[in-house]
Amino acid sequence: MALRLEHDDLSISESSFRWAEPDGTDVMTSGDPTRDLDLLAHHVTELCTGAPERLTGVGVAMPATLDATGTVTAWPGRPGWAGVDLGRALSALFGDAEVRCADDGDLAALAEAHEAGCPDLLYLGVGTGIGGGIVLNGIPVPGVGRGSCEVGHLVVDRDGPLCDCGRRGCVQAAASGPATLRRAARRRGEEVTFAALRQAVADGKPWAVASLRESGRALAAAVTGVCELVHPALVLIGGGFAAAMPELGAMVAERTAALGRPGHPLPPVRPAQLGGLSSLHGAVLLARGLPD
Repeated sequence: MALRLEHDDLSISESSFRWAEPDGTDVMTSGDPTRDLDLLAHHVTELCTGAPERLTGVGVAMPATLDATGTVTAWPGRPGWAGVDLGRALSALFGDAEVRCADDGDLAALAEAHEAGCPDLLYLGVGTGIGGGIVLNGIPVPGVGRGSCEVGHLVVDRDGPLCDCGRRGCVQAAASGPATLRRAARRRGEEVTFAALRQAVADGKPWAVASLRESGRALAAAVTGVCELVHPALVLIGGGFAAAMPELGAMVAERTAALGRPGHPLPPVRPAQLGGLSSLHGAVLLARGLPD
């Protein structure tokens, strides 16, 4: 969990913490909302202590699925949060400050669009899963109260691997970091770590390059489908796995360019700029009233 406090004098305070027991035991997969909120309140209080002005706006990037009322309907990483009225819980925590929540992928896309100066953009974040978002005319789509842009669950192969969502062929099941490592292990005949894959790709090992290229092709298929529908001006590839494996972005760019139709070229594909904190930057923009 990352926190960022921006002051009117343009100074910035930041902190971060893990969801954990007091003894440091990781509790990423349990998710007692009362305990989680108590821990969040503790760190928010620490961050805000001594601030020269009262808190006026709060933006929250959520990896959970929210309904139109702000209630959590699904959060695979913290199933105990299902049914929690997030808006009410956060309002109790932040008092009179206006609290706005949105999907973390949508906010990452908003922040990357703002950083790139591009109001029409597709962002894909490739990490342990695949997230991302679409920004059109400076506004994330599909829009408030209509859910999030689940780019990772675009089907790119009807007979592809089984996704965590229960469907086959989602781009997340074909091109996420873990999916790429599993493919590499099958090609090599033994378990492959991320570090080993990264080195093998850099060394041009055929099994590694082929494994990564297949992920790039799946991502390019997803990019092509989205671009044919909404015509963004730019595509950005980010996320921890892609950032540490720059060859992947280059493969996506090459394959996407090849998939353009005559007279209908697809937009350029470039690396994202904000690293692992793109969602946090998007939450700050949300707190400041963007998009209006």
